Amino acid sequence: MWLFAGLGNPGKRYEFTRHNIGFMFIDRLCRLWNVRLKDFGNYMMNKVFIDGMEIILMKPLTYMNRSGEAIGALCMKMGIPPENVVVIHDDLDMELGKIRIRKRGSSGGHRGVQSIIDAIGDGFIRMKIGIGRSKEIPPQEYVLERFSDDEMKIIDEALDRAIQRLLGAIRTEFKN
Repeated sequence: MWLFAGLGNPGKRYEFTRHNIGFMFIDRLCRLWNVRLKDFGNYMMNKVFIDGMEIILMKPLTYMNRSGEAIGALCMKMGIPPENVVVIHDDLDMELGKIRIRKRGSSGGHRGVQSIIDAIGDGFIRMKIGIGRSKEIPPQEYVLERFSDDEMKIIDEALDRAIQRLLGAIRTEFKN
């Protein structure tokens, strides 16, 4: 069983903001696989079976900096080990639309990722999607801004590529 946890902040105010790229990824998978997430209080989730794999799609509703609370609780409830957890999140230090998948590592200053490390350890898989960085806008403000129309085109393509890259990686590199 795999857990795909997309990071973001709940509510209309944060929809389509840079920090919510993980939510956007999960929403894209839900549309692709015709799945509706169910509300379980501090997270939304549902299970799917794709190519013989059981995958839980999840969006923590605890706000970004406390994502580990929801992910840790679901992992404990479902018996999911950290090596079967994939966390999808934004990365300020990567070019817009660039994708990187890594197993283990530090939080890189990302408070949502640090919260997950604190909850389940660092053995989970990270899929980072680049959101770029602004020289004029402080990071804490920049991540809460919405993508421009031109940026959204790049992000749409990146999300499609990210889905293919992740599914390929769990079938090969991260296969149990």
